[in-house]
Amino acid sequence: MPEEPCQCPDCLRFYKEHDRLIREFPTLRQQQEMSWASLQAFRTLTSRVLEDLQKQYGAKADKDSEEESSSKKHVSIEEINHAISDIENINAHLFSIEVLMERIFDVKVPENIENTFKELAGELAPDPLNADRLRLNRLLHQTPDLPDKT
Repeated sequence: MPEEPCQCPDCLRFYKEHDRLIREFPTLRQQQEMSWASLQAFRTLTSRVLEDLQKQYGAKADKDSEEESSSKKHVSIEEINHAISDIENINAHLFSIEVLMERIFDVKVPENIENTFKELAGELAPDPLNADRLRLNRLLHQTPDLPDKT
């Protein structure tokens, strides 16, 4: 018996975003570009935060000023150093992913294959506001003890 998908708010948000990305970027080329842009945005933001943290906390020579600035923000220097280390690791992993993703751009497919991507995207992530989908959802959610009032 297959396990039901998790229905927690985080998973539901993930499923919704997953389907939206398939609907809005239904071709191989669009998926390549969107994935690359997303990766670059992630690297840009984490690099900037890391740079900011290192400037703000990494070059402090005076321990008193370190304790004073960290106590204002209720974060210990140890926590900040741990966060900096974690973000450095994230950046290293993102760089590795970037190197692997460059290989994805070597792949080009003919137009008829791109059309297959579009067709299957519609099956994998149908438009939730499509009239047929809304009608089907309404029918599936009707129960004898809770009739549809519309």
